[in-house]
Amino acid sequence: MGNSAKRERVVRMSVEQPLWRALTAYRVLTMSYAVLLFAFDPERFERPWVAAGFLAVMVLWTLATLRRVSGADRCTKRFLGIDLTIALTGILLTPVADAQAQQFDGPTLPSIWTAGSVLAFAIKGGWRWAGFASSFVAVANLIQRGEPSRDTIHNVLLVWVASIAIGYVVEVARASERTLARALEIEAATRERERLARDIHDNVLQVLAMVQRRGTALGGEAAELGRMAGEQEIALRALVSSGQSAPVRAPADGEADGGARTVLVDEEPVPEDDAVHDLLPLLARSAGPRVTLSEPGAPVPLPAAAARELVAAVGAALDNVERHAGGTARAWILVEDYPDEVIVTVRDDGPGIAEGRLAQAEGEGRLGVALSIRGRLRELGGSAELFSIPGQGTEVELRVPRPAGAAGRKTKTEQSRGKADER
Repeated sequence: MGNSAKRERVVRMSVEQPLWRALTAYRVLTMSYAVLLFAFDPERFERPWVAAGFLAVMVLWTLATLRRVSGADRCTKRFLGIDLTIALTGILLTPVADAQAQQFDGPTLPSIWTAGSVLAFAIKGGWRWAGFASSFVAVANLIQRGEPSRDTIHNVLLVWVASIAIGYVVEVARASERTLARALEIEAATRERERLARDIHDNVLQVLAMVQRRGTALGGEAAELGRMAGEQEIALRALVSSGQSAPVRAPADGEADGGARTVLVDEEPVPEDDAVHDLLPLLARSAGPRVTLSEPGAPVPLPAAAARELVAAVGAALDNVERHAGGTARAWILVEDYPDEVIVTVRDDGPGIAEGRLAQAEGEGRLGVALSIRGRLRELGGSAELFSIPGQGTEVELRVPRPAGAAGRKTKTEQSRGKADER
């Protein structure tokens, strides 16, 4: 809750801060304007010392409180009350300094500086605070005029409506920022949940399914162990699926094997750093008697995180080949290196996927294609396309965009080769 409040406060300040800066500049400019009005025409005041005294107080107050209007945390209720009192005092002192002020629609002593006080109320507290402050200003102006003219009423209504409108806009902006902050939190939580679901699917769930299948095949005490593993797999799938949009089910016996390949990939994990790594040695671990790797003949550099996720997606695709295409199916991995992207294609000669089977699997909450493959590529900014014709095999095309400048950086493999050549 504390982190959420902190994030909301930071986002809100990023929107309100320009308004506070504008208000600071407005107060300085309008203060200067009020002083110049007096300096250019002091003869119109019967009691110029009253006007000069008030303007001196206003100038000192404005300059001394510039930091007060630099942010919502410094602009306290006490400050707003004193600021509004000074503005109202200036309005009511106008006929004292200028006896003819009630007969002519001239400016008051604070002039448009008064609007800055009302705007501070609007930015700090919204339209209700703005209406409260502008109402006091309206009453003071009507008292100062004695018999208000049409221009006086027009100016009072203009300040009242404008301040309330600005306060309302500030409240709408705050509500929008709170909604955006909440949406970002939900998105971050969803991405983290998907990442955990992929890791669990690629490791724990497959191992439990393998224990269940092999325990059932061995019988005896192993069968009981397999049954318990199956129960734990169901419970874990239910836990993982609690944040997903579709229900999940436990696979049938023998449906989820392939933990051995995952272990091979994870034996030498790619470091989580900013280094660039050659993709080919990582993919070579997946090659075997029934898996052929075709490479471009030169290193394929990728950032560490992208290489790790791409290799894991290839491993998930090969697991699907072994699981669904049968023990005799062959697979081919084709790596294509382009300046702006890397394309890895996994093909097999299995029976293919029946039409509508993928949609049905996603509806059942099967995480293999949806999260282990497409989810990984989506987080990398890439894409994963699956093409299958019944009886002719399946093809999975994985596209990963290459960050700008990554193609020209040396991989750790190349750096090692360079040092060996120097020696």
